Parts: sequence; C-alpha cells; structure tokens
Amino acid sequence: MNLASLRVTAALPEIFIALAACAILLLGVTGKPGKPNHRAALACPLAIAALLVTALLAGLNFPAGGGAVAAFNNLFIGDALAGLLKISMCLLCAAAFLYGRRYNRDRGLLTCEYYVLGLFSVAGMMVVASASHLLTLYLGLELMSLCLYAMVACHRDSRLASEAAMKYFVLGALASSILLYGMSLLYGLTGSLELPVIRAALFAEAADPDDAALALAVVFVVVALAFKLGAVPFHMWVPDVYHGAPTSTTAFLSAAPKVAAFAIVLRLLAGGLGDLAGIWQSMLVILAVLSVAAGNIIAIAQHNLKRMLAYSAVSHMGFFLFGIAAGSAQGYSASLFYVLVYAVMSLGAFGAVLCLARGDAECDRLDDLQGLSRRSPRTAFLILILMLSMAGIPPTAGFFAKLSVIQALVGAGLVWVAVVAVLLAVVGAFYYLRIIKLMYFDDPADASPATPPAGDPPAHLLLAFNALIIIAILPWIGALISLCNAVIAGAV
Repeated sequence: MNLASLRVTAALPEIFIALAACAILLLGVTGKPGKPNHRAALACPLAIAALLVTALLAGLNFPAGGGAVAAFNNLFIGDALAGLLKISMCLLCAAAFLYGRRYNRDRGLLTCEYYVLGLFSVAGMMVVASASHLLTLYLGLELMSLCLYAMVACHRDSRLASEAAMKYFVLGALASSILLYGMSLLYGLTGSLELPVIRAALFAEAADPDDAALALAVVFVVVALAFKLGAVPFHMWVPDVYHGAPTSTTAFLSAAPKVAAFAIVLRLLAGGLGDLAGIWQSMLVILAVLSVAAGNIIAIAQHNLKRMLAYSAVSHMGFFLFGIAAGSAQGYSASLFYVLVYAVMSLGAFGAVLCLARGDAECDRLDDLQGLSRRSPRTAFLILILMLSMAGIPPTAGFFAKLSVIQALVGAGLVWVAVVAVLLAVVGAFYYLRIIKLMYFDDPADASPATPPAGDPPAHLLLAFNALIIIAILPWIGALISLCNAVIAGAV
C-alpha cells in the first residue's frame, strides 16, 4: 500500500470526533459501581465542544485552491463540498444538543451514551460527505443509521419510543439491503466500486437506458435513497419515528441527517450515475411530486405538532428532490441551499417545542400553542418567523430557498413540475398559518407563563438566534447561493 496515498490528514475531523466520542464514553464508565456518576453531567458540554472543534478542523482542512484531495487509496475525498457539509453538520448537531439538554436532564436521558451515539452518528455523516467509493458511502451511512436507531430508543421506559425505534430499524435495514443489492449490480456491470470509475465506465460504454440490468440497479438505488429520505411512498416510518422518539432526538433527526441525505444523493446519483440521469430523473420527479402533495395534505389533518412537522419534513424532502431532478449544476446548488435552510428552520421549530416543554410534560399538541402570544410573546414571535419561513413566505430565507429550486426546474425545462411545486407550496402554507392563528387569535387554555421558572437561558438565546438569522441573513442570500454554486461546481 502506498502510504502517500493515505493522506490521513484529509480525515482529521472524522478522527478527532471519533476519539472525542471514545473519551466521553470512558468518562461515563469511570464512576464507582452502584453510585451516580456525576461526571456524566459533563457529557453534553463536552460533546458540544467536540463538535465545535470538529467544525473548526473541517474549515481548516479545506483543500487549497478549491480542488479535491483523494485519500485512503481513493476511498475518501476532501473537497469544498465536503468541508461545507461537515461544518453544517457539526453546528446543527451542537445546536440540537444544546436545545435538548434540559429536556434530557428532566427525563434521565442526560447520559454519556446518548451523546456518544450522537457523535458517532455525526462521524458517519461526515464519512458520507467525503465518500468517493461505494463501500465508504455504505459504511458511513450504516454508522449514522445504527446510532440513530439507538438514539430513538434511548427512552427505555417509553412504549412509543421503543415502537418507533423498531419500525425505524426494520425499515432502515430493508432500505440498506436494497441499496447494497443495487450497489452490487453496479459493481457487476462496471467492475469497480469507485464512483468516478463507475461514471467513466458508464460513459465509455455509452450506457443504454434500455439496458434492463442497468435500469434495475438504478431503481434499487433510488428506492433505497427514497426510504432513507422518507419520500412518498416510502415515508411510513417518518411520522411514527418523529412522534415516538424523545423530542431531543427528533430535533437531532430533523436537521443534520437531512444534510447527510443530500451528500448521499449527490455523491451517488450526480457523482456516480450522472450519465444515467435519463433513468433516475423521471423517478425523482414522481417521488418529489408525491412527497410534496401527500406531505402537505396529510399534515393538514394532524393535531400532534411533532407528526405535523414530520409530514412537513416529507414535503420539504420533495422540494429537495425537485432540485436534484433538474439534473443540472443549478439544480444541485438549489437543493444544497434548500436543505441547509430547511435544516435551520426545522431545528428551530423543534427547538421551540423543547423550550416550551415543562418537566415531564410535553408541548407536542397544536392545542398547547393556543394563546401563546399572551403567555410568552417572545417565543410566539420566534415561532411566527419560523412558520413563515417554512411556508416560503417572503422576506424569509425559506422563500428564497423555494424560489431557487423553482428557477432550477424552469431552467431544466420542467415548467409543468415548477407549476405543480408552486401550487402544492400554497397548499402547504395552510397548516403553518394555522399555528400562527392558534398563537395569536385563540384564547389560551393555560394562563400560566409558557417558560418554566427554572428555564434554560442558553437554549432560549439559541432559539432567538436560530429564528432571527432566517431574516437577518437576507442581505447575504446572494453570497450563500454563490457559495453553493462554487462548491457544487467543484464536486460534479
């Protein structure tokens, strides 16, 4: 093996976060048997610190000149796209940990194991972001997924959490097996597991879209990705997992894994199977239309806030797929911008739910938001901004995210798809505006203050920043979109 080809420093962020997770795990087992381990209380701040340091390392590890660095004998690639995704993942997960700290403490979930699982899951996401080989992609995906299954089930006394984890595990295992079978077909057809080599082989052979074996391989891959994304009709696990998991875990699930999903789709479809866009493009259009339609319509009928946000996630994943389905650099860039904005909005929405929870009492029903503007005007205003942005109403970042996707569809000649996307976005605005109506126009069922006496000031400050940044970032929207264009141009 050529040691020079390893380039271990390219994976320095992944190495650091894995070592940090191991250190926190050791911290959790150093207490005396039969006595409470007070060192476990340090797990949350240490995990947040590890994520911030990892984000810094990812920023410092950007390849010079915007190029790409191949490492570990072409199993791993370091480029600007991977750097941006890794920084985003770390910051989103650090925010999710901070939001859920009080919630976990009140429910006995403030343990080293919870944060170790979260850090290893982030390590898997980061491996996926730098994958240039099918094995690396699969290993990173499984490391991320297995940790998430355990995080959903971490509240062992909850029947809903155990049921959600089992559903998530079974369907996730099914999706992984389908993906693995699709990858094996690609290996048999091209003779390689390296994504650039696969693309070059398909291009050299002038791959025929009517080739049954090739079409079957693409179908298996797209179906598996649809399972992982929670796209209709493979979305069955999403509402149950969002509802049954502890809200702190749901907040974690709603943000960084979506960024990892973008990495998987881009590396696999645009990177390895880009020349087969004629096969997967039409499939993604159908999945996207079904996801946006079903997600928005079913969300209207929900009375549980977490389930409503779960169906909202399904519809947003549909919009994300619209950009990928455009099959152009503009579409990929729009999808990247969209998923980053959505991750911030979704994290803020679940952060608000976490901030409003009291002790063992959840704030997970729409009725719990009635009259919130009179009980906690500041929190109601922050939720108002988040809901307007998720609905895509100007002048929020969510509006520009949807606009960029629609422009990509029009640029790709998919005008009818763009029209459908706009109409379905109007339908989806209903249930976001309903939350605003409940907060500002309904009488409160409980007149007590919404913020508990022993509140969590860091989480409330983070929520304010999370919501206000959606509007404050508007002068730099053009620069953000240009950054997305630049990193996509260097990756595809």
